[in-house]
Amino acid sequence: MKNIRNFCIIAHIDHGKSTLADRMLEITKTVDVRQMENQVLDDMDLEKERGITIKSHAIQMDYKGYTLNLIDTPGHVDFSYEVSRSIAACEGAVLVVDATQGVQAQTISNLYMAIEHDLEIIPVLNKCDMDNAMPERVEDEIIDLLGCKREEILRCSAKTGEGVPEILDAIVEKIPAPVGDPNAPLQCLVFDSVFNSFRGIIAYFKVVNGTMRTGDQVRFVNTGKEYDADEIGILRLDMSPRKEISAGNVGYIISGIKTSTEVKVGDTITHVERPCEKAIAGFEEAKPMVFAGVYPIESEDYEDLRASLEKLQLNDASLTFQPESSMALGFGFRCGFLGLLHMEIVQERLDREFDMDVITTVPNVSYNVYTKDGNMVEVHNPAGMPDLTEIDRIEEPYIRASVITTADYIGPIMTLCLSKRGELVKQEYISGNRMELLFDMPLGEIVIDFYDKLKSISKGYASFDWHMNGFRPSNLVKLDILLNGEQVDALSTLTHRDNAVDFGRRMCEKLKELLPRQQFDIAIQAAIGAKIIARETVKQVRKDVLAKCYGGDVSRKRKLLEKQKRGKKRMKQIGNVEVPQKAFLAVLKLD
Repeated sequence: MKNIRNFCIIAHIDHGKSTLADRMLEITKTVDVRQMENQVLDDMDLEKERGITIKSHAIQMDYKGYTLNLIDTPGHVDFSYEVSRSIAACEGAVLVVDATQGVQAQTISNLYMAIEHDLEIIPVLNKCDMDNAMPERVEDEIIDLLGCKREEILRCSAKTGEGVPEILDAIVEKIPAPVGDPNAPLQCLVFDSVFNSFRGIIAYFKVVNGTMRTGDQVRFVNTGKEYDADEIGILRLDMSPRKEISAGNVGYIISGIKTSTEVKVGDTITHVERPCEKAIAGFEEAKPMVFAGVYPIESEDYEDLRASLEKLQLNDASLTFQPESSMALGFGFRCGFLGLLHMEIVQERLDREFDMDVITTVPNVSYNVYTKDGNMVEVHNPAGMPDLTEIDRIEEPYIRASVITTADYIGPIMTLCLSKRGELVKQEYISGNRMELLFDMPLGEIVIDFYDKLKSISKGYASFDWHMNGFRPSNLVKLDILLNGEQVDALSTLTHRDNAVDFGRRMCEKLKELLPRQQFDIAIQAAIGAKIIARETVKQVRKDVLAKCYGGDVSRKRKLLEKQKRGKKRMKQIGNVEVPQKAFLAVLKLD
């Protein structure tokens, strides 16, 4: 056990975590030269295309007689739950900071997460070979943040491999070996799982105490289910079977589990004959921030969609879902995501991995609605709002947002945050001309397009991070969209009263562009309760019935027009309006 080191790599987006992991695998000869490629641990096509890490990946390396278990983690705020699970399975963390960019918001929040778990931190300055690197200035920032000595900060270039062997040596020297007793009753923490259509569910775990051998009978403590360990092993680039895995090591177990609900991330595995006294305190459940309805395009695909979501949830424990139905879209699921990028990735993975075409409704957040008789209802969906006459007050979730930027962009960023009903809490210089701004903002305002706007007005320099900061009463109203007097529940939103009229008008204009013309007029209206606040009309497609009446008496023309008018009226009574998928998505890009 004293020769095992478990560590993860944490950093902000694009600071070079996956590239550093590539170099480590190359130097330790874990990956064959022929198999070597960029982002070798990112095995999803999506990750390679976008150049981001979505899943944390575990792999074992051998270095100078030591066994190193590396977990590469994502850097985007939407996947911070992956990072928290990786940290729970490690004793140390390599903190990577880009020498050209300096300390950014996600660097700080991931670092605090690691410090909470008492991990040994090894600070690393990456991209030191770049022409625009500022190693001294960034080292000052790291020293302010960590309180470490300057000589403790390692410089490297993950691209060229320069300085990487020193990092591996530091991992061996500084990170403590895992503590645990190989002879105690078995205790393993499940930190991830994947679905394999041939072998069932494969769970990844870290052995805290005890030893697991092939063929052992094991029990998952939370679900109480018992299985045989058909195959256990360690994680190389492919899975590599072993006869036994003892305390301190990281491995996988295949036991022919078919049902996805029987494995939960954060569960404890123990022996049936000699169980451990108590389960390991796992990590707290992920709290979804953004909710959206996901519906199959064909209603008969509902059960397939459920199965696909369950399999996806195995691999992405931060996704939550529950059934719901909508008048316009039929049966589907209300899904909870950690952010908009997470939502986009889930939609993309459903399409690629499970071949599911889905419609996603407007994302929103959950509100606490207090009724006049003193009850509190949690509302995730505008359709679930109680009647206006019964509502006493509505509270919406607030966040504490931290924006780190250079002083040049402070004006536009302030304007953006204040336009989103933000309140400035404090601003302070970190170093040089870099500043941190703290705002209290409603979560509902940043859900849709805040991050994109922030990046564009700061030319990509501002970094953004946030955490929940309680609920506050707010003047919110439910905005309904009516087509020919019929309410389309999938387009309803909850919005602040001050923004409602403007938002309603923009939505009507957008829908007017997108709805195909019919044989009758379509009235598009935005309403708050019974009050209509905006209206647009999609004009009917008309046939020129008077074309054959050249010259002649006006009464003949009027007779034909009256006949057409009666037909149109009858058509309107039975005509229904099909809302295309792009209309639901356009609401997200209203600007």
